[in-house]
Amino acid sequence: YLSMPECLYHRVEVRMDEKEEKLYRQMEKDMLLPFEDGDVDAVNAAALSGKLLQMANGAVYDENHKVRHIHDKKLDALEDLIEAANGKPVLVAYWYQHDLDRIVERFKAVPLKAAGDIRKWKEGKIPVAAIHPASAGHGLNIQDGGHILIWFGLTWSLELYQQTVARLWRQGQTAETVVVQHIITAGTIDEDIMKALASKDMTQNRLIAAVKARVTHGR
Repeated sequence: YLSMPECLYHRVEVRMDEKEEKLYRQMEKDMLLPFEDGDVDAVNAAALSGKLLQMANGAVYDENHKVRHIHDKKLDALEDLIEAANGKPVLVAYWYQHDLDRIVERFKAVPLKAAGDIRKWKEGKIPVAAIHPASAGHGLNIQDGGHILIWFGLTWSLELYQQTVARLWRQGQTAETVVVQHIITAGTIDEDIMKALASKDMTQNRLIAAVKARVTHGR
């Protein structure tokens, strides 16, 4: 039997204000947000799911790959969670580059890409580190550096989700409890992903179906 610490999962909910939610609903309904120098558009349900995920996180790429700011609600929640960690190292999972850029700018987070940075994390010398699920493969042993994982942006891939959690919740983890926190924007596609995670039904088809359901039923 493996000697594993307890793993606690938490959900931290944030809410967009009326103006921000109006933009999200417009994108959800019309698959288009017009801007003077570059629209945000989606050609199909799969593309729309990506745009909605970005907007739930707080920013979105337009057709010229320019970042359009939507809100800072998740950044504010992340700040509260980092403060609540009381100096303990925090690992933040992100998906989009603009998420990483905003996290680095606000919290001086260090992406765990270079071998030197990974070593510093394992030595407990990085207060806030950032990791992309696609780089959190089976061979990355970083459990020595901390026991708190915060999902800033979610992924529809169950495999990548589980692999990322397993970077901290694994044999060799010295903490008694691993804490996995999910920052969720209420009333958005984030909620569909969390439901799919709970049922382990994490496929792109499942996500696209959720998007179509929201558009059809006006949720």
